[in-house]
Amino acid sequence: MSDILYDEVPSLDLADFNSGDEARRSKFVNDLGEAYNNIGFVAIKNHYLTEELSQKLYAAIQKFFSLSDDVKQKYEIDGLAGQRGYIGKGKEHAKGRKTGDLKEFFHIGQEVTDNDPIKEEYPDNVWVDEVPDLEAIGLEVYKRLEKTGVEMLRAIALYLGLEESYFDNKVKNGNSILRPIHYFPIDNPEAVPDDAVRAAEHGDINLITLLMGASADGLQVLRRDGKWIPITALPEQLVVNVGDMLERHTNKKLKSTIHRVVNPPKEQMKTSRYSIPFFMHPRSEMDLTCLENCVDSNHPKEFDDITAGQFLDQRLAEIGLKK
Repeated sequence: MSDILYDEVPSLDLADFNSGDEARRSKFVNDLGEAYNNIGFVAIKNHYLTEELSQKLYAAIQKFFSLSDDVKQKYEIDGLAGQRGYIGKGKEHAKGRKTGDLKEFFHIGQEVTDNDPIKEEYPDNVWVDEVPDLEAIGLEVYKRLEKTGVEMLRAIALYLGLEESYFDNKVKNGNSILRPIHYFPIDNPEAVPDDAVRAAEHGDINLITLLMGASADGLQVLRRDGKWIPITALPEQLVVNVGDMLERHTNKKLKSTIHRVVNPPKEQMKTSRYSIPFFMHPRSEMDLTCLENCVDSNHPKEFDDITAGQFLDQRLAEIGLKK
């Protein structure tokens, strides 16, 4: 595997994977694997989310976040560890930090519709009376990003030398989360704690993350040589990155690269920034034990055996969402 230092996130076309042309498909798998081996991020076009749907969801969540804090508070439900509904300003912090991130967000989770008993594990989604169209739009976006994620995982499986369908049953009715985020305006930037940032450096918990929309200004990824590089995506692209669960499962063959959202110049702190990641999680029972073909004498096993559910609980406590 070549040791590339990317200056930008590589762009790939999912249509190559679905083309039926073996050469294009194989090149996609290899290019994806190389990127995930090196920097952990790619920008993908020809996915299943339309620009129209994306705009509709952004409009709905802007409407929600513009509601008063008192109204939004109605949708922050005790006992859910932030897994559904609204999560208030500064509640979440990066692992290893105490200062809360300068953001508020909303969670839409899996809707199980096929009598799968896993439904018992998931709280019901929380919908907003004041923004009635959020439900239909949010669930449609969720389904399309999930479908894109399944195809990305099929390409990853092939790269890892596994059956193409290896991840399919592990993510079916998985614990994935769609998270509209509002990095709220700061009227008095001077009053913000020195170490407070929109999103401190972190790795994602899940298998892969799909970030919709081009509102990626401020998003940076830490390259292996210690240099932070900006993540830019064209409007029709999704940014798709490896999460910690996949890094564990592949014994670090695929990299869950540290990333952050930096604060803009002080004068721009008075403006809002919106972002909508889709965190693709497997079912809680998925075994994250390092794959045998990712462990050898040069790459000894680095992680203890754990299930996805156990790992998620551990990390939710570390970032302040679960007591």
